[in-house]
Amino acid sequence: MSDARTSEARLIDELLAFIASGDIEGIGDDAFNRLALRVFAHQFDHNAPYRRFAVQRGRTPRTVRSWREVPAVPISAFKDLTLSCRPPEECERVFMTSGTTRGVRGKSHHPTLAVYDRSMTANFARRFMPADPGRPDQRQARLRMGILFPTEEAMPNSSLAHYLALALREFGTSDSRHFIGDGGLDVAAVTAELERAERDGEPYALLGASYGFVHLMDALRALGRRFSLPAGSRILDTGGFKGQSRELEPDEFYECLSAFFGVPRSACINMYGMTELSTQFYDDGNAVCPSVKSGPHWIRSRLINPLTGEEVPDGAVGVLVHHDLAHFNCASAILTEDAGIAAGGRFRLLGRADGADAKGCSMAVEEFLKAARP
Repeated sequence: MSDARTSEARLIDELLAFIASGDIEGIGDDAFNRLALRVFAHQFDHNAPYRRFAVQRGRTPRTVRSWREVPAVPISAFKDLTLSCRPPEECERVFMTSGTTRGVRGKSHHPTLAVYDRSMTANFARRFMPADPGRPDQRQARLRMGILFPTEEAMPNSSLAHYLALALREFGTSDSRHFIGDGGLDVAAVTAELERAERDGEPYALLGASYGFVHLMDALRALGRRFSLPAGSRILDTGGFKGQSRELEPDEFYECLSAFFGVPRSACINMYGMTELSTQFYDDGNAVCPSVKSGPHWIRSRLINPLTGEEVPDGAVGVLVHHDLAHFNCASAILTEDAGIAAGGRFRLLGRADGADAKGCSMAVEEFLKAARP
């Protein structure tokens, strides 16, 4: 094994151990910072476009002392450049964005899915799975699940398809299943499954893209059907509407979910994730919108003014920067195009940045591409 592969293997082992080391309350900034600098050094050494950008910013492993100083890659840059420490042909999986902007798909390269999968399952178990009725101090191991999204085999480059496949495989019962196939949404099958859940009295979980729920609710409305799922049931939506369905404001969307499926809004969980990260954020339900999002101990977030790069204080609107240690092969620090409000280490997600913030994001992309290209 080459020195580079040996170093990568050691880094992967460190990341897997760090993910397994406990929840956010037990992990301080010092431990996160040490590993963040290690990941930055790896990306600086092996990701040429990122190294050129970092050098142009005067940020190198010798000068950077804090994860907050690691230069963040504008998320749109993934559409224009290959940002990978490993050559793409050596990667186990390449996830691609939906391509809704400019028709160009951003790519995220994974030499191994071991870290992504560990990140997803450790976080999902803690943030989505309900408490075990017999052991309130522990999470329930499995739930019967229905997935409102195509299978991983149908969409091998979709990070969401892989995420949901992991959820079903690691946390779903043997009779869990997908309800979207070649023929689209199987409304009759979903209806039969929801009727069964009502009869059995066992908690049930529906997971999928936000727009998939809109299509299902529209179909149920046309049929005049509503359900009252058993106590402990929950819903997970993600990804927004992406022009795939009519748009609903958050309050209306979660009120409709609660009304159609009989699940309280506090058990309607939104997952916030993106192809350009390997870790997801969750809220604790949507009784109040916008809900507060937070992540596990291996990811940190800042809210900045994209024109100045300065962090904004709690309560102020800024653009989100995420620093995800699990995204070790590409770029761990990502400047998003999402606006939010800082809330004591967590954030309220407001949607896409606009006005001066959007202009600042565009300028950041131009600056990155100018510096990163040979």
